[in-house]
Amino acid sequence: MIAAIAAALAVDAPLVEAARLANIAAGIVVGKAGTAVASRDEIAAALLRQDLHAGERKVVSLDEALEKVAAWRALGFRIGFTNGCFDLLHPGHISLLAQARTACDRLIVGLNDDASVTRLKGKGRPVQNEAARSTVLGSLANVDLVVPFVEDTPERLIEALKPDLLVKGADYVMDEVVGAKIVKGYGGKVLLAKLKPGHSTSETIKKIGR
Repeated sequence: MIAAIAAALAVDAPLVEAARLANIAAGIVVGKAGTAVASRDEIAAALLRQDLHAGERKVVSLDEALEKVAAWRALGFRIGFTNGCFDLLHPGHISLLAQARTACDRLIVGLNDDASVTRLKGKGRPVQNEAARSTVLGSLANVDLVVPFVEDTPERLIEALKPDLLVKGADYVMDEVVGAKIVKGYGGKVLLAKLKPGHSTSETIKKIGR
């Protein structure tokens, strides 16, 4: 534990992160017989498992999300919302989520369930099921909650959550953004995030199929 803290502090890691790393290293070592060490790969694997578990905890129902939003609003936080299928996560998705999170204090992602993705994208989609897509999204630092929905559009979520900010990609025009009228109607704002060129799930799937 002392060795892990020392190594972390030597590279200017915050004390909280150093303690987290030390706790993981100690947990690995005590699970072994006799005098033992925690290897870099073992620590990395343990960190990944923790991140995945944390990601799963971010995936909530609408009712659970409403409770979280109420608590966040009591603290004065600005709530952002975006949505999509997020089938094969690519740099374009990461850029959009980063822009969205920068513009708010807490970001909620509405995620189309598997049936709605098939209706919207066609046979063979999604490539990854809802559980996989939601866990990956939840593991991202820029995402605070993931709320799956069964409809083709997130209007029901937007009406219930009443986000202060609605974010979509700049490939949409304002009149095409689902929920824009709802959000603007109660004084919220809509942000069209800049797109990272050359990235789309459909194009990625085509390349894989070649």
